[in-house]
Amino acid sequence: MFKKLLKLTVLIFILICAGLILYSWYLSVKVEKRFAGRRWSIPSTVFSDITILYPGQRINRSLFNKKLNSLGYREVSHNPRKKGEKKTASTKVTIYLHDLKAPSLTRKGFPVKIRFLQNKIEAINRADTGKSVPILELEPEEIMQFFGPEREKRHLVSIHQVPEDLIHAVLAAEDGRFYKHHGIDPRGILRALYTNLRHGAILQGGSTLTQQLAKNYFLTPERTISRKINEAILSVIIEAIYEKDEILEIYLNEIYLGQKGSISINGVGEASFFYFDKPVSTLSLPEAATIAGLIKGPNYYSPYVGKSRCKERRNMVLHAMHRKGWINNDKLKAALSAKVESAGFNLQGKKAPYFIDYLYRQLEKLYPPEVLNSLGLSIYTTLDTQVQAAAEKALKEGLSRLERSNPALRRKKGEEKLQGAIIVMQPKTGYILAVVGGRNYTVSQFNRITQSRRQPGSAFKPFVYLTALNDFTPASRLSNEPITYMIDGKPWEPQNFAPSDELVVSMRLALTKSFNLATVDLARKVGLDKIIKTTDRFLFSTPLKPYPSLALGAFEVIPLELARAYCVFAADGMLPYPLSLKDVTDENGKLLKQKHMNIERLTSPAKAFIISSMLRSVVSEGTARSLIGRGISWPVAGKTGTTNNFRDAWFVGYTPDILALVWVGFDNQDSIFTTGSTAALPIWADLMNSVPQYVSENWYKIPPGVVKETVCSESGLLAHKGCPESMEEIFLKENVPTVFCPIHNKPGLFRKIFKFMRKDDYDTKN
Repeated sequence: MFKKLLKLTVLIFILICAGLILYSWYLSVKVEKRFAGRRWSIPSTVFSDITILYPGQRINRSLFNKKLNSLGYREVSHNPRKKGEKKTASTKVTIYLHDLKAPSLTRKGFPVKIRFLQNKIEAINRADTGKSVPILELEPEEIMQFFGPEREKRHLVSIHQVPEDLIHAVLAAEDGRFYKHHGIDPRGILRALYTNLRHGAILQGGSTLTQQLAKNYFLTPERTISRKINEAILSVIIEAIYEKDEILEIYLNEIYLGQKGSISINGVGEASFFYFDKPVSTLSLPEAATIAGLIKGPNYYSPYVGKSRCKERRNMVLHAMHRKGWINNDKLKAALSAKVESAGFNLQGKKAPYFIDYLYRQLEKLYPPEVLNSLGLSIYTTLDTQVQAAAEKALKEGLSRLERSNPALRRKKGEEKLQGAIIVMQPKTGYILAVVGGRNYTVSQFNRITQSRRQPGSAFKPFVYLTALNDFTPASRLSNEPITYMIDGKPWEPQNFAPSDELVVSMRLALTKSFNLATVDLARKVGLDKIIKTTDRFLFSTPLKPYPSLALGAFEVIPLELARAYCVFAADGMLPYPLSLKDVTDENGKLLKQKHMNIERLTSPAKAFIISSMLRSVVSEGTARSLIGRGISWPVAGKTGTTNNFRDAWFVGYTPDILALVWVGFDNQDSIFTTGSTAALPIWADLMNSVPQYVSENWYKIPPGVVKETVCSESGLLAHKGCPESMEEIFLKENVPTVFCPIHNKPGLFRKIFKFMRKDDYDTKN
């Protein structure tokens, strides 16, 4: 009986051992597979564009200061001594720049002094050497991150980047015998058990760093016997497979060290930036002890939560380091007396959310979501956060101003409120500097810049006039008389917005004053099919039909496509591709995707210049002339737009450097009871006045193929001495008038000969 029992016991023992061996083998395979592959999911980070500063540049001091704050520069009372510090005065700001790392540019941080003269940068000098800095680049601003479901943020570091003080601090706080045990420390377990029994509470844990790592990587946080057994087996396996330094490196990158809103801070690399705004390699002894002390309770001992608790915990770690012999008495004394100084952080809402939504649609064509939230890509965009902030503010204040002026525009429900949208672009590159797709992203994520389809009204007219330039000139005469058209058997009678006594007007004046009757007359003469053929080349995605109302913007367009189309006039006839994405690099900084400018010649520089000249007249003496009274003193071309029943209000304006489109209306097509010049134009003016760095006094140079001539203001033909009023006008070379005004007294023979000689001169020069 005894022998049978012994055999059974031995058999059971063998089976248990075999089971443990098989289970351990299974766990070892699991460990190797987990550690051999990608160990962490690193979120991709989206950055704004670089900000360029130079002497003589106009600047918005308020937006500039907000930019510095968003970049993490902290205000100090002394001259900046560390990267990330700034000192602001009334006429200057001194900044110790962060390091800059971008695909096109890298540089180390240095102290710089920027002096201001009112709203201009007077000089930029290095604060350490006094050397003049002709161009200064500020680093890109972090806009957002594409997180996975864990929402973990970490900055990976190697064990060689971690200072010895931090390694000793972590070991002193969590596992002083790390380099002496093999995954499980019986002495540590007994010591913890004794301490806890002595005090009648759980004050110490006996888990080693390896056990903590096993729990974080492979197990749930539940406290059960089976989990502790698995934890112990996994720890022994990890220690058997990997070297101590490699285990410590994984631990230092894995450990949870705090919370920033909904984002968890993991690893000492990320914690170093979060708490002290510096690389882990530059941490001081007190800072290293602070981070090590957080491991026990990151959100309890955080310096952002309670500095006294944080200091007490830090000092406990320092004393433990001293007992281990890792710091001497002098270092201990100095570290204990140091203040707890953290970098500080601001929890900000989602920046430029409509822009990010548009960017994501471009990104998803290149990378699947699992790549964006796990491979740690750096995504560099065209966004200018100062322009974005100015656009958001201009729209918010402009819509509120309209509601105050007319109570009929007020709505109680957020989704029914008066809406607006803005897009700002660089016309020559297609770079999108800012997108505001609606009044409040939290209420409505519908992007009215990229998703809505609205009638452009008179904002469509420039494309009619562009089509006409083959056969007509800005001086050509158009009928401004009422006329009835038959459309599908029904009468249609277009009307001017305001009554006019001018029955015949020049093409320039028709666009300047936005005369509907004259525009329809021009469209009828040019041919509606030709206008549609022209607009097809602008790549409007909404269908257009050959009805006379087409000339008045009766067919819907997408605002982004309308802004892009106006870029043709602003960019010397080139149609750009709207770009939000510039570069993408992997986690090691290697360039993966570079989005080159994609532009296409759509019309000649000469035609683009003539349209810009006519649109400049709209601002100087036409429907947009109120811009002058709103502080817009520099050359601007633009066009207002208002649709039937005042459902849509538009203004598109541009200079050689910047173009912005503003739309105002209700989503349900309710009337806003006012025009583009009253609703949209003031918002555009507020925006442009807020971004003086993009404003210049420059205007387009007359390109080849355009000539000036003096014409009679009444006939539009060549003026002579008999014409009571003449004016200078521009023409395509091939369309320069050759006939003198027949309305007034004819010129003499000498004048005719002189004119003929001038024409030959044009042919020679052009």
